Amino acid sequence: MHIRRATPADAEVLSGLAARTFTETFGHLYPAEDLQAFLADAYAVDKQRILLAHPDYAVWLLEADGVAVGHAAAGPCGLPHPDVAAGDGELKRLYVLADHQNGGWGARLCDAALAWLEREGPRTLWIGVWSRNFGAQRFYGRYGFEKVGDYEFPVGRVRDHEFILRRPAAR
Repeated sequence: MHIRRATPADAEVLSGLAARTFTETFGHLYPAEDLQAFLADAYAVDKQRILLAHPDYAVWLLEADGVAVGHAAAGPCGLPHPDVAAGDGELKRLYVLADHQNGGWGARLCDAALAWLEREGPRTLWIGVWSRNFGAQRFYGRYGFEKVGDYEFPVGRVRDHEFILRRPAAR
C-alpha cells in the first residue's frame, strides 16, 4: 500500500471512496433517505473536484494495488468554535476501509495531513469527531488533541453530537 496526494483527476474516485467509507463507518445511524441525500450532496463529484483544485486544501489517497482504500483531507478550520482563528487548520476527514485498518495506515495518513497543515510552521489544529467514536477520540488524543467544545452535525433529519478537538500550535 502507498499514500499519494490526490489531484482533481481523482474527483470521481474520491467521491466514491468518501461515500463508501462514511457509509461503512456511520451508515447504520441514519434513515436510508437521509444518508443518501447527505452522501449525494457532501461527496458529489463536482464538490470533490473543487476541493482537490483549491490551493488551501489537500487530500491524500491510500491505495492498495492501485485501488483507493482510504483518504485524508485537510484545510482551513471551519468548525463552529469561538476560538477558531484565521490561519488555523483542520483535519477534515480521515477514513480507511475496515478491511485495511489496524495496519498503521490511518496514522500514516494522519501524519501526512498534519505535516501538510504545519508545512509553514506550527499552528493551531482542529478536528471534529462523533461523540461516540471513542476509538477516534483515543487516536487523536495520542496526537495531542483535546476536547474543547461540541456541535451538531446534520445528516438529513438526524443531528449527531460531535466533539470539537484542538491541538495548540507547537511551542
